[in-house]
Amino acid sequence: MSLFPTRLSAHAALANETLERLLPSHEEGYDKLLREAMAYSVENGGKRLRAHLVMEFCGLCGGELEACLPYAAGIEMMHAFSLIHDDLPCMDNDTLRRGKPTNHVVYGESTALLAGDALSLLALETVAGNPSCGDAENLAAVKLLASYAGCLGMCGGQQIDLQSENKQISIDELEALVHKKTGALFAAACELGCIAAGNDEKRRETAKQFGLTTGLAFQIADDLLDLRADASTLGKTPGKDAESGKSTFVSLLGEAEAYDYASALCKKAKGLLDGFGHSEAKEALCAYCDYIITRTY
Repeated sequence: MSLFPTRLSAHAALANETLERLLPSHEEGYDKLLREAMAYSVENGGKRLRAHLVMEFCGLCGGELEACLPYAAGIEMMHAFSLIHDDLPCMDNDTLRRGKPTNHVVYGESTALLAGDALSLLALETVAGNPSCGDAENLAAVKLLASYAGCLGMCGGQQIDLQSENKQISIDELEALVHKKTGALFAAACELGCIAAGNDEKRRETAKQFGLTTGLAFQIADDLLDLRADASTLGKTPGKDAESGKSTFVSLLGEAEAYDYASALCKKAKGLLDGFGHSEAKEALCAYCDYIITRTY
């Protein structure tokens, strides 16, 4: 288990350095308040799991770390956009994110909305301009990230989530929701690493399945934590789904069965890596699967 936190910490530091360099500055003509609102959510970055997955899959596929850093930064920008919008009063109406007041609480709803919009577009601009990859790779990366963030991915998942309030949905419907809202960016992260390493289609499909499978397991673990942890541990308001009348894996399966399902998904994800040669990246990804079902925050 020590391999995962060590590599995650190193990759998070690289992601933070890259994001700091790529975020716009006031001197470049950007509005100061908008820039501050963008930076507020990006720099309050959490664990940087998505950036970490970009880097691990790049290494797993034999790529150079430098080649994937703009992709890693781009996906963190896109993730920050999704969180800003997800927390808005018209969506989940949350006031706490990563232990701090949510963006709209600090900057107001209008500026928060614009900050999210600007980050989503900066993410695509960053990926498109990756100087370490060719035009073909960058085009593939932009199409991938836009697709997973749009109506077939996060936005579509959020719409299903809104429509699922105050009613019970089936396990199949819940899984479809999670694959879009949560799994999409995990899958995108894994595929972006493959693209940075040379855009091998077969490896990209395996990476996609790994991302979707671990994304689902991650959400189940989130549901379990939401039941057991408090706001200071989670960094966000617990019990929001239950308060909104939304179905969760815990409410549909119970704690024990939900945990067993997450464990089975992580075992399946490890099996997806069998086709890759032995490497430290592969070991770290297997350790990441173990972390998902043992994490406490």
